[in-house]
Amino acid sequence: MSDLNDTTPDAPLDSPTSEFCLRMARAWAALSRRLDNALGGHHGISFADYQLLLNLQRAPGGRLRRVDLAEKLGLTASGVTRSLLPLEKIGLVARQSDPRDARVGYAIITPAGSELVTNAGVVVHNVSRNLLGAPSREQMQATSNLLAQLAGGQ
Repeated sequence: MSDLNDTTPDAPLDSPTSEFCLRMARAWAALSRRLDNALGGHHGISFADYQLLLNLQRAPGGRLRRVDLAEKLGLTASGVTRSLLPLEKIGLVARQSDPRDARVGYAIITPAGSELVTNAGVVVHNVSRNLLGAPSREQMQATSNLLAQLAGGQ
């Protein structure tokens, strides 16, 4: 196994893999900033809020255990709880307990939340299309495969 601090010729500081990861981080920051601005301006939510709502909308029955939502979003359970609170206050999500196990809590998307995330999806699509242009299906698939590999196969 190679050492993470390895600077031998096999691990140059300007390697294509390192450069890809650095560019991806910059691209993610730019994308998040643009989506935050567009979604905030049109719908009053952040891109993080949109991702949370979208995961709930796509879940069976519009609900997920908070721990499962945390896993999907790459957050801690407490991070999800903090993210859910303002959305709950404005009626986009609700809490639901499990009648069989009081320790299990679900986040559910409300009809208002579902409508908002559907409408916000148009903004996300438009911003994404403006940023990406029209890459080929093959380019999108290859990049998507690399990103899935980075995300641990998700």
